[in-house]
Amino acid sequence: MIGTQDESREVVYVQVTNPASRPMRLTRLEYRFASSTNATVSEGEVALNAREVAAGAAVVVEVPLDTAPDETMTLRGKLTAEQDHITKSFKVSAEIQPVK
Repeated sequence: MIGTQDESREVVYVQVTNPASRPMRLTRLEYRFASSTNATVSEGEVALNAREVAAGAAVVVEVPLDTAPDETMTLRGKLTAEQDHITKSFKVSAEIQPVK
């Protein structure tokens, strides 16, 4: 996971890997960025438009962040995907360090 700055917003790149032997389609990512005191900094949902991830492959998902982090933050969320016509949810969690 890497954070970077866009001209108009901050973006966190999240790598999603499909460990299964069959492809899956990502449908959405619900997320929440929290400060070290657990206060919500930013939250939302990213529609992934049925983005396909081949078996064993990885893709990168862009998650918008309202402000540049000036302290360590935590990203927590739920990734929803479809595989073999079954909807599955996966927990997402990562620590975000400020860029110095």
